[in-house]
Amino acid sequence: MNGFFKFIILLSLLMASDVFAHQPEENLSLQYLKKLVLPDNGIGVREAGSIGEQKSAKFISDEFKKFGYEVTLQSFDFKIKEKTLSSANIVIDTGNTLLPTIIVGAHYDSTAKNKGSFGAIDNGTGVAAMLEIASILVENSPTNFNIRFIAFGAEEVGLVGSKYYVNSLKLEEVANIVGMINFDTIAGGDFVYVHSANSTPYRCTKSDLPYSNSTILRNAVVLASQNQDDEQSQFIVHAESKGYPKGETGPWSDHYAFACAGIPIAYVESTNFTINGEAGFDGYSQTINPLLWDCFDAKTQGACHRESEKKWGQIWHTEYDQLTILETQYPNRIKKQLSNTVATIAKFLLAPNNYLAH
Repeated sequence: MNGFFKFIILLSLLMASDVFAHQPEENLSLQYLKKLVLPDNGIGVREAGSIGEQKSAKFISDEFKKFGYEVTLQSFDFKIKEKTLSSANIVIDTGNTLLPTIIVGAHYDSTAKNKGSFGAIDNGTGVAAMLEIASILVENSPTNFNIRFIAFGAEEVGLVGSKYYVNSLKLEEVANIVGMINFDTIAGGDFVYVHSANSTPYRCTKSDLPYSNSTILRNAVVLASQNQDDEQSQFIVHAESKGYPKGETGPWSDHYAFACAGIPIAYVESTNFTINGEAGFDGYSQTINPLLWDCFDAKTQGACHRESEKKWGQIWHTEYDQLTILETQYPNRIKKQLSNTVATIAKFLLAPNNYLAH
């Protein structure tokens, strides 16, 4: 082989290595998501009280410990059809617990195994983003706030973990909590919203504390999102619809117990409130993707035939809640939505007073 051809081959190899060296890496939260939800190379199904949920709890605890945090496991039992099962909340603090505390929570169990769901968006995405944010705050925690991260168990069977956690708090501990940010299904839907609790109080059980429908935390999180790289990356406050005033949500996730204890909440959720779903414009239909409809009518933003529609654009609790399907249908959507939420919430948590004061 003459020198010229050796030079060409060497140049080609160097160019190829340079290309590979500059390929965009997966963000950390996407790596966590794959470890949680992929059935072959990850944990997969994580139904409440199952071995999969226990494996998830160990994975989350181990990651928190790798960051250098002290992990508290809050174990509890619950019943399903008279069968007693066990789960746990996983809790860490970034600073002095006597400081005003902001909680970031996400449930780690999944549901609808019988329908083929692996809980990729519900709620692998929430846990994955929470882990990445916790890693960011290791060296950058605010000096005037404590940030508490909680992975809740057994959410899908009645919000068991979050209710147990809130019921365990003393009155002085409740008074020290500035607010709770709930991550539940934060990627996968057409848009990413942030909600406050409904102004009509939830049906709170066993709580003598005043209900909170404060918008202070929601508004602060929206403000922190306003300098994202494009308009679509910014958190949205949904328009008013029947039963749900502008930017408000129902009691169906882990924010419920906190609002009932008088704690302001901000609930981050990816869905699509512009869709006229099975029960109206309630955000339960997450996407206009035709794969997830028997027939979608773009003009009415709803089903072509409401009487016979079965799918209703729903990802959660269905066979479509698998990462391989979602990445095929929405290339880079999950990655970008995770990245944007991590950037926004980390920015807020690094300097809460910059946003809460407005």
